[in-house]
Amino acid sequence: MGLDMKRIMSYLFYAAVLLGVSCIEYGGEPFDPAAEKAAVRAVLDAQVAGWNSGDLTAYMQGYAHTDSLRFASGGTVRYGWEATLQAYRRGYPDRERMGHLVFSEVDIRMLSPDAALVFGRWQLEREEDSPWGLYTLIVRKTAGGWRVVHDHTSSAAE
Repeated sequence: MGLDMKRIMSYLFYAAVLLGVSCIEYGGEPFDPAAEKAAVRAVLDAQVAGWNSGDLTAYMQGYAHTDSLRFASGGTVRYGWEATLQAYRRGYPDRERMGHLVFSEVDIRMLSPDAALVFGRWQLEREEDSPWGLYTLIVRKTAGGWRVVHDHTSSAAE
């Protein structure tokens, strides 16, 4: 085999290895990006349902129940599931303040079989106002399903 043929065979070998690596099964199951995106979206939909029923604890089920959860908003970074829940309870003490939550322009991008990046717009529909903003989430697949591990939420100026 000439030098060029060896080089071509080497490239074909590496291409086959890369193709094989890209087809590796995750956790014993094939990785189906569309199904995983739907699962992430279901978590977001459950959060909206929890919020709109006035149940902050149900809303928080979409977050990883861990001390490493990071929530950044309004110039503040807080860590942990419990700290995040308490901040929500202070900011939204009753149904009137909670309003009706809508997530729109939701874009879910799978980063790997167990990680996704989510971007979207949130809005609260309330009698006196309609605050809104943007959010970026990192969502990880855990033993309990998909959970938000990092949330950076901004509020838009009216």
